[in-house]
Amino acid sequence: MFMSAQRAFEAETGMKMRSLLFVPGDRPDRMGKALDSGADALILDLEDAVAPAAKPEARKMVAAFLAEKPHSIPIFVRVNPLDSGLIDLDLDGVVGACPDGIVLPKSLNGDDVRLISARLDAMGGKNIKILPIASETPAAVFGLGTYAGSSERLIGLTWGAEDLPAAIGAITSREADGRYTPVYEVVRTLALMGAHAAGVQAIDTVFPAFKDSVGLAAYAARARRDGFTGMLAIHPAQISIINAAFSPSLEEIANARAVVALFAANPGAGALSLEGKMLDAPHLKAAERLLSAL
Repeated sequence: MFMSAQRAFEAETGMKMRSLLFVPGDRPDRMGKALDSGADALILDLEDAVAPAAKPEARKMVAAFLAEKPHSIPIFVRVNPLDSGLIDLDLDGVVGACPDGIVLPKSLNGDDVRLISARLDAMGGKNIKILPIASETPAAVFGLGTYAGSSERLIGLTWGAEDLPAAIGAITSREADGRYTPVYEVVRTLALMGAHAAGVQAIDTVFPAFKDSVGLAAYAARARRDGFTGMLAIHPAQISIINAAFSPSLEEIANARAVVALFAANPGAGALSLEGKMLDAPHLKAAERLLSAL
């Protein structure tokens, strides 16, 4: 049976990637609570969520939390960008505590992933994965198609709609109703296609209005509809909504099983009909993809 990139990744690592919750790296009190949030993974943040003066202590807090005990869910660390002058300190501070992955902000292209992968090799971080945030500068947008084959550590590709507007002098990335303007819809699409071209998880960006549960549910549903496999979160209240959006419904599962059974009962058929709808190979592939992720 066809195995999706999502299922293949889960089989290899034991990690689900529907929801990834950011937690400030200088707030160990929140880290412990976040483990019980229902998130599929945590991202302990050493970048934007931590003031410059607090970063040295935050590295110690993150490393201590990682070293406490085995955790029930994967834990990633968002380090500072390659050009920040801080990333070596970040990696030196946390790699020895064995995070499951590194989130690389402001990644420009696949070469940045190769560089981080080589550093992790040199540091003995054998099983640490890499998740780039790959659209936060204008140059990075043009690198979204370069991640395929960059490293076996690459587990996904995500994007951001907050840093890029500031980088190009845009007033906002969103329309009045919360949807992206055409410029950022293009970037979102390129990130989605870049992830699938690389055969890794396509992780949609955060929904900043964490009190707007209705808006979040609609956004997450569109993300799954479009082909994203998971989403970043900034508040524990968002987790259950995101997880539900990226989990197939009982109706979807039943329909997928019916499609697979129909083709199995008719080997060699190119096109078949089910409940008044014509089905062919792409429909079978989609059904198998859904069932493989269960």
